[in-house]
Amino acid sequence: MKIGFAGLGVMGAPMARHLVQAGHDVAGFNRSPAKARAWAGATGGRCAATVAEAAAGAELFILCVGNDDDVREVVQAALPSMGEGAVLVDHTTTSARVAREMADLASEQGAFFIDAPVSGGQSGAENGQLSVMAGGDAAALARAEPVLMCYAKAVKHMGPSGSGQLTKMVNQIAIAGVVQGLAEAVHFAQTAGLDTDAVYDAVSRGAAQSWQMDNRWKTAAAGQFDFGFAVDWMRKDLGLVLDEARDNGARLALTALVDQFYAEVQAMGGSRWDTSSLAARLQKP
Repeated sequence: MKIGFAGLGVMGAPMARHLVQAGHDVAGFNRSPAKARAWAGATGGRCAATVAEAAAGAELFILCVGNDDDVREVVQAALPSMGEGAVLVDHTTTSARVAREMADLASEQGAFFIDAPVSGGQSGAENGQLSVMAGGDAAALARAEPVLMCYAKAVKHMGPSGSGQLTKMVNQIAIAGVVQGLAEAVHFAQTAGLDTDAVYDAVSRGAAQSWQMDNRWKTAAAGQFDFGFAVDWMRKDLGLVLDEARDNGARLALTALVDQFYAEVQAMGGSRWDTSSLAARLQKP
């Protein structure tokens, strides 16, 4: 399939690489041209100088950029270059509002927009093990799904436009609470003078077990926080969650509190630490 891909960062670059490796004709665009050239040189994909060039003649256009405004800019630049019936798939984590706006805009031009945020982080992108939660036209998603499975382990249609983004918000709410619990558990074990490795062995096979415990307990206990999804990104996502909650009336006391704890981590210089760095604010004197 002829595919355009915008956003060749830590997530987008490996996702687009998987598409090239699967035999698709991929034109990649990045706001930093050097990244696009490096990606093309490493993968054999084509390097596009503009979004419009990447989208020209594409049956499928995928984007993985920064925020709502970036999505608006890219989609508005891509649509005029795409044919009727083309599908745009957005893996950016955004507001549900912009997903609905872009779906309406695409529809006006005879195309389809799917909001399809992902979970699994950089390692999931590298290893082709992302989970995709998608909102929008089910038939359009079905056309795109075989391509998305080049870098995903699961693609789930959640409902109309915006539903993918709302589901990603659920994901981030759940992660925020679990990571805060993990941070407090590590802190308590250390303060109580326990051997944290032994504690992990004792509790990780019972009801306390989680992905976060299995992958971040030992590193958090060691004060190591360089393992993926950054605090700055999590705060962006939690901001979207809290904005949506203000609109729909959901009561998210814990999520709002954890968001403020991440603000403390940022103030400590931990903007680029991973999300398990909530433990760092408890470890400080």
